[in-house]
Amino acid sequence: MGAGVATDLVNTSALVRRSTGEMLVDPAALDRFLVEFEVPVDPPEPGRRATEQDLEQVLALRGELRALLESDSEDQVVAGANALVGRASVGPFLERDVDGRWQWYVTTDPRAPLAQQLAAVIGTGLLGVLRTLRHDRIRHCASPVCDGMFVDTSKAGRRRYCMPELCGNRLNVAKHRARRLTPPKPNGTTEDGGTGRGAAGPAGPPEDPDAPDLRG
Repeated sequence: MGAGVATDLVNTSALVRRSTGEMLVDPAALDRFLVEFEVPVDPPEPGRRATEQDLEQVLALRGELRALLESDSEDQVVAGANALVGRASVGPFLERDVDGRWQWYVTTDPRAPLAQQLAAVIGTGLLGVLRTLRHDRIRHCASPVCDGMFVDTSKAGRRRYCMPELCGNRLNVAKHRARRLTPPKPNGTTEDGGTGRGAAGPAGPPEDPDAPDLRG
């Protein structure tokens, strides 16, 4: 959970969301983020909504987290994650999830600021990834047109994109357009050896540019 929250938070920035811009534009957007991604934080009082101060602190946390994920030093990431856990955590506990499986959950002080609770959840998730998987599960998005990052918690460990349904599809569209713009050679083939317009020979089925690449 915490590693997924780390990915989701880092990728809310305008650096990643080039087409739509900054996701956390105001406290209401922060509230929507917490609900949409089911971030396990407890408000100090029922019904309390995020404030401007909460937003400022979460954006600062996001920048700190991005720098931590970009570190090439595993020891530095562990030290940083340990520091995040200590900001609001009062200890993990074991509890069954909805499927009856035992899971670790992080207990945070509900009186702690939102950003500190978020830091504790994220830090615990990163420590779990580093303990059970490897540091190379923290990656940059493979799309050349995306600056996103992610923590790959998949079983196979072959995820390539920070947002597979978006980045993979965007890359497919770019490749499709590039192929269409490649001029055919005199013998009727394109520069990459494929058959161009007006060339003799059977044409394969057209690629669907909107089909998402699910390999990530």
